[in-house]
Amino acid sequence: QVQLVESGGGLAQLGGSLRLSCVASDVAFSPYAMGWFRQAPGRAREFVAAMSNRGGTYYSDSAKGRFTVSGDSAKNILDLQMNNLKPEGTGVYYCATASRLYVGRKESEYDHWGQGTQVTVAA
Repeated sequence: QVQLVESGGGLAQLGGSLRLSCVASDVAFSPYAMGWFRQAPGRAREFVAAMSNRGGTYYSDSAKGRFTVSGDSAKNILDLQMNNLKPEGTGVYYCATASRLYVGRKESEYDHWGQGTQVTVAA
């Protein structure tokens, strides 16, 4: 069973930055894509950003222009640089992998999930 471990969460000031990292435990595992989702209190998990194993990047409208997803598909590492954080950025951020041959934006399209890392944006 592949394990995903996220790190880098914490408290950020309004307009500040945080960088999240995710690594999969099995280097032989080869997902088509890795992505980040956010779950705010009382809300469903929502897509933030993803990267395919060919380096293609995908963003939600709220993340576009402020967040940058990057990584190393050979090492199953995925980072998320978050700049100009807003209060709605508060939530638990989950890393996930997908084996389907496209980059989805739905929770159901991802197969393995990490435990999540908390991000809190202080107003």
